[in-house]
Amino acid sequence: MSEKQKTIKSPFALKGEGLHTGATVEINVKPAPENHGYKFQRIDMQGQPIINAIVENVVDTSRCTTIEENGARISTVEHILSALYGMEIDNVLIEINGPELPILDGSAKFYAEEIDRVGIIEQEAEKDFFIIKNNIAYSDEENGIELMTFPDANLSVNVMIDYKSSILGNQYAVLSSLADYKDQISACKTFVFLRELEFLSKNNLIKGGSLDNAIVIIEKGVSQEELDRLADMFNKPRMKTISKGILNEKDLIFANEPARHKLLDLLGDLALVGYPIKGKILATRPGHASNVEFAKRIKQEIKRARLKNNGINYDINKEPVADINKIMKLLPHRPPFLLIDKIISMSANEVIGVKNVTINEPFFIGHFPSEPVMPGVLVLEAMAQTGGILVLGNVDEPHLYSTYFLKIDKVKFKRKIVPGDTLIFKLELLAPIKRGIVIMKGQTFVGENLACEGELVAQVIKNKVV
Repeated sequence: MSEKQKTIKSPFALKGEGLHTGATVEINVKPAPENHGYKFQRIDMQGQPIINAIVENVVDTSRCTTIEENGARISTVEHILSALYGMEIDNVLIEINGPELPILDGSAKFYAEEIDRVGIIEQEAEKDFFIIKNNIAYSDEENGIELMTFPDANLSVNVMIDYKSSILGNQYAVLSSLADYKDQISACKTFVFLRELEFLSKNNLIKGGSLDNAIVIIEKGVSQEELDRLADMFNKPRMKTISKGILNEKDLIFANEPARHKLLDLLGDLALVGYPIKGKILATRPGHASNVEFAKRIKQEIKRARLKNNGINYDINKEPVADINKIMKLLPHRPPFLLIDKIISMSANEVIGVKNVTINEPFFIGHFPSEPVMPGVLVLEAMAQTGGILVLGNVDEPHLYSTYFLKIDKVKFKRKIVPGDTLIFKLELLAPIKRGIVIMKGQTFVGENLACEGELVAQVIKNKVV
């Protein structure tokens, strides 16, 4: 059963200090159109640059997740992204007037509550789920970190943490359904060991940290003098120490709150994949660095699967749109430089052509004769010829025009092309044809596998007379 994309009904705003910068920052979260995704906008910077919340834009994972694009950075994005993902929101624009999201109470509680308060609306477009079909894994054996996926009909997340701490012990957290996110996960705060505080401070971090937005864990006895020194270092009120345990005066919401917060962070980092996921996720000792590497592997699998599904299957018995005789009436090329055999599909914006590669090709005589490989430049030429058919299909009296290619960009070769391969060329317009300039994306498939891709720019000129 398909599900619709969702956004919030109306904007909401929040204000607070950044955990690491200590700077006061305001955010305004706004509804966004279908297929918009999660985007941040630095309204305090010239040009108000947009930063897409995607894993490709992650630039730092030390104690938080930081993304950067268009010369602008945003830090500590994981809590708001966790809330959006957990509340099943697909499209929002987050305006922000500073470099870091407010830490608020150290959880995603206020974000989730605001989403619930303003309401959620369904949009027309369907959610583009990535359904886990194969196990995807990331591990760091030295640090005891492991993350993996398993096929499942719905999203569920299991997190286990073990920091060899007598206070925390082994903890396990489960989210069986996103419907439970708000009540079971969103209010769980970040945590830190007391022994880490001085190191974090000296590294210019946690300037906005306090007992109001983090759980502080004491593993062994600490003197009142040492506790007072740390309080003064952070310019915070002094308080009476305890021998060991949780320094915060308020009790934890859940006995396994640290594990639940790690689950919260994991969801926020996985939101950077850019697609809602269906599958089971198991994580042992996850952190931002491992979460992001795991998200990158999932994104790579998505790209691989989507490219595979983009392979073009065609009916060999179907009458072609243009056979070789019609192609020769449109293109000036002739053997051995006519490199397409037929056109099997064509519309105003897209054309699909075919070439059967045989050992009889003249270029095999001199190009790697002991290991025949079709030259990459000829693959590009075949794509260009197929694109030429598309261009000429967009003009009246095509026999009066010639197509000259001006530029080929972003070319990637994915696999060798050898005798016996059937090449399928797919060319599509990236923009309307203006003043005779044509910009196309070209792809070459062998079966369902992408062999070559690139962007082609051409000019169509009326230079012939009847």
